[in-house]
Parts: sequence; structure tokens; C-alpha cells
Amino acid sequence: MRDRQNVGIGVGVVVLRGDSVLLVRRLHHGCGSWATPGGYLERGESFEACARREVREETGLTLTDARPIAVTNDIHPDGKHNVTVWLTGGAEGVARLAAPTEIDRVAWFDRRRLPANLYLSTLNFVEGRSSPPDAAQALGLQIEPASE
Repeated sequence: MRDRQNVGIGVGVVVLRGDSVLLVRRLHHGCGSWATPGGYLERGESFEACARREVREETGLTLTDARPIAVTNDIHPDGKHNVTVWLTGGAEGVARLAAPTEIDRVAWFDRRRLPANLYLSTLNFVEGRSSPPDAAQALGLQIEPASE
């Protein structure tokens, strides 16, 4: 378990394919919430290398054209604190559940209809609590409107 006195540095990866974005459903912290693939930066690792590793480890995909687009400051209600560096890119291959001890689903969602139960860091990014604040909007990411 990470020391809650330190801030973790994570990487979130917005994998795009056509009008779709790839999300994974988490099993541990934020259990049941949807997030982009991602994880903690390892010592000596570039943001792009971390993004490629995490996408491959979680989904079996090969990330292409990774580029940084934003940063979020994610302070969770339980005291966990991460800074997430956001990257985007495409991917080659077929998405599959490659990390069954960390996630239980891998799915493509329409960019304009993301599920409402997003993991905090993904929610912060999508709702513009990032620097720059319009990075998710520029990618066309929106949470699905609640049905009436």
C-alpha cells in the first residue's frame, strides 16, 4: 500500500479509436468505477513509456502516437492523493481483459456517452478539473446525460 503522506504520480491514457474511447472497470480503489487505462509511473520511466506499459498490461493493446495533453490533481475522499499526467493516442490490436486482478471489464464507449460512475481522476479530467481545463472537451469526451 502506498504511503498516504506522499503524493503518487500516475499516468492516465485516453485511448481513442474512431468515435470511441477505451475504459476499464476497476476492482480495488474505486471498485466498480470506470477509468481510462493507467497506473503509477515507475522510477526512470517516461510518461510515454508508462502509458504504453499500462495500456499493454491492462488491455493487451499496443499504444500508438502517445502524447501528453493535461494534468489533474486528484485528492480522493479517503485521503489518497495522486497527480495524474494525461496522454492520448491510438491503439493496435484487440482489447481484452489482461489484468484480471486489477480490473474486471474492458470496453469501448462512445466519446459523447461515457458512464456516470467514473473513477475520480478520470472524472476530474472529463469535467475539466485539469490543466489545461479544456483537454477532454477537445477530444469530445462527455458523460452520458442522465435519463429522465
